[in-house]
Amino acid sequence: MTNPLLDFSGHIPFDRITPADVAPAVDQLLERADAALQTVTAPDFPADWGAIARVLDVATEELGRAFGVVGHLSSVADTPELRAAYNAALPRVTAFWTRLGADERLYAKYKAIDPATLNAEQRQAHGNALRNFVLSGAELQGAARERFAAIQERLAELQQKFSENVLDATDAYAHYASESDLEGLPADVIQTARAAAEAEGKPGYRLTLKMPCYLPVMQFAKSSALRETLYRAYVTRASDQAAGDATRFDNSAVMAEILALRQEEARLLGYDNFGQVSLVPKMAHTPEQVTHFLRDLAARARPYAKKDVADLRAFAAERLGLTDPQAWDWPYISEQLKEARYAFSEQELKQYFPAPKVLAGLFKIVETLFEVSIRRDQAPVWNDAVEFYRIERAGQLVGQFYLDKPARAGKRGGAWMDDARARWLRPDNGLLQTPVAYLVCNFAAGVDGKPALLTHDDVITLFHEFGHGLHHMLTQVNEHDVSGISGVEWDAVELPSQFMENFCWEWEVLRHMTAHVDTGEPLPRALYDKMIAARNFQAGMQTLRQIEFALFDMLLHTEHDPKDSPLPLLARVREEVAVLAQPPFNRMPHSFSHIFAGGYAAGYYSYKWAEVLSADAYAAFEETMDADGMPSLETGRRYRQNILEVGGSRPAMESFKAFRGREPELDALLRHQGMS
Repeated sequence: MTNPLLDFSGHIPFDRITPADVAPAVDQLLERADAALQTVTAPDFPADWGAIARVLDVATEELGRAFGVVGHLSSVADTPELRAAYNAALPRVTAFWTRLGADERLYAKYKAIDPATLNAEQRQAHGNALRNFVLSGAELQGAARERFAAIQERLAELQQKFSENVLDATDAYAHYASESDLEGLPADVIQTARAAAEAEGKPGYRLTLKMPCYLPVMQFAKSSALRETLYRAYVTRASDQAAGDATRFDNSAVMAEILALRQEEARLLGYDNFGQVSLVPKMAHTPEQVTHFLRDLAARARPYAKKDVADLRAFAAERLGLTDPQAWDWPYISEQLKEARYAFSEQELKQYFPAPKVLAGLFKIVETLFEVSIRRDQAPVWNDAVEFYRIERAGQLVGQFYLDKPARAGKRGGAWMDDARARWLRPDNGLLQTPVAYLVCNFAAGVDGKPALLTHDDVITLFHEFGHGLHHMLTQVNEHDVSGISGVEWDAVELPSQFMENFCWEWEVLRHMTAHVDTGEPLPRALYDKMIAARNFQAGMQTLRQIEFALFDMLLHTEHDPKDSPLPLLARVREEVAVLAQPPFNRMPHSFSHIFAGGYAAGYYSYKWAEVLSADAYAAFEETMDADGMPSLETGRRYRQNILEVGGSRPAMESFKAFRGREPELDALLRHQGMS
């Protein structure tokens, strides 16, 4: 039987892929890709965009797609066997991409291509390619070139190890609580914890560091001791402060080596630091511009954040008898204050968000606004909980996506969108390849035969990831290097995702996507009004928290000496930005996967940067809503055509101005967050 990783004829055969398939597939794909590289770099091969694409791009796209499947499985269905197969192949695949990106002969071919012979999409992809050759070391010589290649291979190994340590440290932890410890916890969380303990044949209730368990404990458990236990375990994951033998997952040395290698890479390329390298393909131009943006936003948010903290301290002392709250107390105090101030709780709201109803509501707004239809489809999947869908316009397939909602062992935490396949007018056969996306979340599963219930934050997360998916799937660009999210500046890539979050606060949207899990009644208007009143609850604190992460990230990659511990730098950033102190044992950097394993190195600021774009873009919808609060279909069409469909085929600022008629302004973000 054909190796399933080499089957590109239809849907990915997830039902047939085994760890044993990885090595032989990688062998064959690398051999094909290397042969293609030798062919197009031969002296007599023409410096022609289409000719190179027909040979090289076809071979490398299949290599990327197949190994992407293996990487995806390692994130959502990790096993020791798969991990071993992935890690064995990773250095070889990384070495090929490094060699390809730095190949002087290929670089010369691309430089010899006449841009006048290319269409607009190809010209953008060609310009990106020339820039990426330089960033990939194509202009380095001799020992510098060899060292650059070695750095790339080692970084790939270290970033994977960082991710594995966080996953393993999270999965390895369990706390078995007694019933009396659980006072205040939601019933579904208690039921899930009891079932997990029973499955292991143990008494009590099994609590974990997975978000559907950890967050409710921090928000609702009345026991400060229980909150402290889980908080300490969570913030010391993958660090030297972890309890017992969990220190074997310590990321300290991994982080230090990653930072040292990034700094060395930057200097080989002629830059002072990795922050400068990171910004070359982004909208922001210099680290100084980024830090100025972050500090300016911090100054605007600080008065609101200080008031948030003062309110919390007063409430804790007067109503909860907590005169000296600790880090593990703040989420609980916040939830209690929100319930007291706005007369509703997240748990009350959660009853109105059964996952199937929310999904139907999400599909309805997308179908209406972007003139598409979404329906279930069939394809092999990696877990029985995974669903597969197709998106059509005027009866024609536009894109497809996998949706993997529940948290489980062996699945990386958080939520993300990734591309399984990009849209591409294939140069080898002239056929249009439609895009396919992975949409991954980590929500709680349903209990007692009821559907899974989502918190409103979960709903926002789902809309966020679907926004990324729409950017990938609704593209009309035929050049795969700039179709969908490909080629989009990293600090603009969050625009469509954060844009979609706004709909989670609109009455006309919410009333169609809510139904009480027991009665089927939609969300009452009175409860919605309370939710809206609480929308900007602690917006100042939340803004400063994101700025803390972003400023730490940028300074870590510009001013920090990798030989030193990053903790003093983090303390300095917190002293400048934060309004709540963290305990000395807190080891946030050790599980900061975004920057050490997830592509956001010296780029975490992108969330706040793109939030300016997304808030201003959504303001265009607010300005054109009808009397019933329904968004304008014409505005939706302009957004789809000017932002989503063009993907990375032109600079993000050009796309924004084409939609909005001007450059972005900060006002809408501050207004949306109650800080104007």
